[in-house]
Amino acid sequence: MPNTSMNRREFFALSAAAVAPMTLNAAPAKRPNIVLILADDLGFSDIAPYGGEIDTPNLAAMAKEGVKFRQFYNTARCCPTRASLLTGLYSHQAGVGHMVFEDDLPGYRGDLSKNAVTIAEVLKPAGYKTMMVGKWHVTPPDSDPHNWPLQRGFEKYYGTIAGAADYFNPVTLTRGNERIQSPKDYYYTDALGQQAATFIRDHKQASPDAPFFLYAAFTAPHWPLHALQPEIDKYISRYKDGWDKLREERHKRQIEIGLVDPKWGITERDSSVPAWADSPEKEWHARRMAVYAAQVDRLDQNIGKIVAALKETGVENDTLVMFLADNGGCAEELARNTNSTGVRKTTVDGRPVHSGNIPELMPGGEDSFQSYGVGWANASNTPFRLYKHWEHEGGISSPFIAKWPAKITKKTGTFLDQTGHLVDLMATCVDVAQAKYPTTFNGNTIQPAEGKSLVPAFTGAKPVPRELYWEHEGNRAMRDGDWKLVSKFPGDWELFDMKHDRTERNNLAAKFPDRTKMMVAKWQAWAKRANVVDWAELQERRKGKPKVKE
Repeated sequence: MPNTSMNRREFFALSAAAVAPMTLNAAPAKRPNIVLILADDLGFSDIAPYGGEIDTPNLAAMAKEGVKFRQFYNTARCCPTRASLLTGLYSHQAGVGHMVFEDDLPGYRGDLSKNAVTIAEVLKPAGYKTMMVGKWHVTPPDSDPHNWPLQRGFEKYYGTIAGAADYFNPVTLTRGNERIQSPKDYYYTDALGQQAATFIRDHKQASPDAPFFLYAAFTAPHWPLHALQPEIDKYISRYKDGWDKLREERHKRQIEIGLVDPKWGITERDSSVPAWADSPEKEWHARRMAVYAAQVDRLDQNIGKIVAALKETGVENDTLVMFLADNGGCAEELARNTNSTGVRKTTVDGRPVHSGNIPELMPGGEDSFQSYGVGWANASNTPFRLYKHWEHEGGISSPFIAKWPAKITKKTGTFLDQTGHLVDLMATCVDVAQAKYPTTFNGNTIQPAEGKSLVPAFTGAKPVPRELYWEHEGNRAMRDGDWKLVSKFPGDWELFDMKHDRTERNNLAAKFPDRTKMMVAKWQAWAKRANVVDWAELQERRKGKPKVKE
């Protein structure tokens, strides 16, 4: 990617123009609807199309009818991913370099930048109707609506402004610009799926000739472990053999379906986790994974509601649907009496909520607030290293499925080798919508977008090498073609050959010092222009301030 803003803007415009003949019909073209579905804290191997055993038939059908990416990346954490996805910028450029926490620094405002535009703000002037359901999480949860969805290009919104949410009674539940209370017998994942489907049906009645953009940001399967009994019962015995057996089974399936190269091998079990045979409290551990699987299962069911609404309204053929996750599996262990924005003190019927990973309390019900922990996150991210927060493959690798019956007609059901990133979603939407990415918006100068349209990859183009960059909490990385530079804070840089060692088991930094030095220099140049601040310095600035909450 060129280094100057002007060159990057020219590149973005030329890139869209270059792919237009391959991806769009001659005028007057029919512009597709766009549905962008985001899962929360879903691991690389959790769903069936990526080697998982969890029942996900709707995603499996989408993968069979569309294409899957082997190498699609997020930014390793909730807020930064959402900021990058929405704007086509790296998260620091969008003002959300960390979480929704004000640091009085350009890259760390904790509030989506006015020098960035959202996909909705770009597509709306192009004639698209814009709607969103789910988790916003790019502005402080207790802020006024200045940066809520309706103020950032969406015409309809239903969801939560904050991050982690009680599934039975979520905090910051909002319709439009109004905070609302959830009704009795409520389950958040179901409500989001139903509302998304309703938006689609209502659109058909109100604006049948206009295309629409729907962003569905589910919170499932992010903690807390809250699920409904039918799905819990379905998985209650599935994980009794433990995380070691699960990793082995998933890795075998990934090899069989051609997702991973068997020569990479699988990473070692996390050193903080005992072998399953030596693990105490097996019943509780197995129950945690069962509830997590139940949440993923219910997520898939509600994706099915969205797909059913597309079919019912007759627009499925002309709709581009994309599915991905915001980061890798989450290894966070919640302490007793954990303090999070999403924790309620009592249930809807007045019982106390016992927060934290408490082995004496089986998770799943609304009186608990637990996570599934390191051992299962290790399995979720099979075969990769590390988790949410970190820039090794386990933290940033996402399933990515794209389905568009009118255009994706070749290589359906296959894995693609093109490297993709969140920054590419803006470029892709601009491309297919024939929209114009602005230089100014609402009186603000807009930063050039960073990504490339994925449509050529959808339609069978040869993979193009990429330069991509990451930073979160001092963890750093870049991709330069098949080479990856990565560092776990505060450790040294490591160098890996992604073609032969995507599980990052053979550090080549000492063997290739010149390449390492060159890539470090590239990362440093990117960090400077992208508003990245040294993590240790940022921690010093924060001393005495309230701690960041999820």
